[in-house]
Amino acid sequence: MFDYDTYPELERGTVAPDEMSIAPQNNFTNILVLRELESHAIFTTDGQSADLASVAVGSGDDRETYSPGLMFMRKQTGSDRRFGKSLQRDLLDIECTMQVNGMCQDCVECILYGSAASDDADQALSITSRVMYDTAYTLRDATAAIDEKFQNAPGDDYAKEAEATIREPDFFEPGTLFPAVITLRDATPEELAFVLGITAKNKRYGAATSRLGRVKNHILGVYVGSEEGPANLGLTRDVIRRLRDSDMTDSETIQDVITESAHDPEVVGEHLRGAFEKRVDAERGGLDLERVPSETVADLIAAATGEELAEVLKQQRDASRAFRDQSEEE
Repeated sequence: MFDYDTYPELERGTVAPDEMSIAPQNNFTNILVLRELESHAIFTTDGQSADLASVAVGSGDDRETYSPGLMFMRKQTGSDRRFGKSLQRDLLDIECTMQVNGMCQDCVECILYGSAASDDADQALSITSRVMYDTAYTLRDATAAIDEKFQNAPGDDYAKEAEATIREPDFFEPGTLFPAVITLRDATPEELAFVLGITAKNKRYGAATSRLGRVKNHILGVYVGSEEGPANLGLTRDVIRRLRDSDMTDSETIQDVITESAHDPEVVGEHLRGAFEKRVDAERGGLDLERVPSETVADLIAAATGEELAEVLKQQRDASRAFRDQSEEE
């Protein structure tokens, strides 16, 4: 469906389904994404406090250290994996669990995202993930991007004694933006379409996703080549500096950018794409990556979000099984 005769631009960073090998090669596909919160969200490790970092941005007199909120890689991959398994369940009637030692190891999702050895003694195979995520950072400081909410538990009596305040978890504010890159290694074009479909359609991340955590994933570009793309942290720093220098914003300093009440996702998306491509630019001693034309990415997303996805997954499943079975032949 996505053969190299039709889409030759995919050949540099992917492998053909019949050429999948358990021996790692250097075929990388990088998906550039801007994650935008469309509701409050909870990203914590301890269940209460938001995960934070301490990051330096800028230089000289305009150097600032700020505390961005974090979306750990596990918050991203866990949600995407659950959504991917639900897609397979709907389209191919494949029953596969997220239980660590209970995955089927017979579906596209397991063989792409990885799985641990099964509890079944006859299935002692561990499969390494070929989809790599990185912790994502907010552009704004935690004081601007995170809201600490409190509530009381007053009971229903007219008169009552004073009670301790109950603190709720830290909430990331709607409109918070997270620059992010998803990297596939030695993936097929069909597997790339699957991940693009998950990214485009998955809309819930973090805790309490039945009520919170609505996210819009803006897919800004796909880049293929022989190496992994830039890290989220470096891109986030670049975007902050670009917002400071941009004529499209009123920010004059790093401090203005990181304490802004909100950022326009369209403007940030343009700067994020520019920051990525500047680092890729080979003439600047950058990375061995090329951008996939927008028309090809649109075709992949259309197939991954439409009725064609079932056929894409059926074709890929046979190749994924053959890939898995190579371990038994050695």
